[in-house]
Amino acid sequence: MDSDSLFFSLELVTGSGNSLSLEQKAALQTSLVILKKNYKFQRVLFWGKILGLRQDYFIAQGRGQDELRDRKYLYSFNCMDWLLLPAATDSMISEVSKAARGRFIGDPSFVYERAEVNRKSEDRVVNKVKEETRLSVTVHQIDQEVSVVPRGSFIRNHQGLVLVNRSFTGLSESESRKLDSFLHFREAKNPKQRSVLQNPAVDFLEVLSDDIPKGSWSVQCEFASRVCVLRSLLWLGLTFYHLPGTPQHGYVYMGDGTKNLDLPFML
Repeated sequence: MDSDSLFFSLELVTGSGNSLSLEQKAALQTSLVILKKNYKFQRVLFWGKILGLRQDYFIAQGRGQDELRDRKYLYSFNCMDWLLLPAATDSMISEVSKAARGRFIGDPSFVYERAEVNRKSEDRVVNKVKEETRLSVTVHQIDQEVSVVPRGSFIRNHQGLVLVNRSFTGLSESESRKLDSFLHFREAKNPKQRSVLQNPAVDFLEVLSDDIPKGSWSVQCEFASRVCVLRSLLWLGLTFYHLPGTPQHGYVYMGDGTKNLDLPFML
């Protein structure tokens, strides 16, 4: 969610248990402005919080000229001092899947170790990965799988850049009740799953209603139907909000950073 409307936005997702202390909110309000200036970001968003056993990770997202491709992530323990996360790569994702298990510790230098036996040589191999690498991969995976925007809130211009649509005035109340009105904010993986209306400038993203398994999203109207709230059942802790009839929308993740792999058996 945008740092410019942080206090207001957090109030709209408190129904999911997503909350920060007044001190943390005040610190974020100040530090994210400094972060935007120091890194020369076009926009800075508060991405969320990943719970650790010793300390929690607060995550910020900085965006450049292209809102979709030019994104960087930073983490903090005190909402004031920020460290840049390395960009997640395929090799990092593979390392994390082999070694990291359980809850986050809250120490970026902590090393996860997991032994396995090579089936061909029958040698015992110990896979290792640092928690900072795991943090980067987890944030990347959550954004790839459950980041959400309303249809029409972003456009792709003639140069191929993805920009905030300044003329977006919000979805109607009836549209906000439909999962088809919300899109994954990532590069389209399957062109057939793009928005059904197919306006090239707007419909370059995939609709949530095509997600597998079906039923992995909860859509609710709260605050006397003035706010549309989506919650991911795949990554518990991801909450998206939108005020119908206004351009206000955003999402935040506050959870332990583990995927709900039991979801297909729960539906």
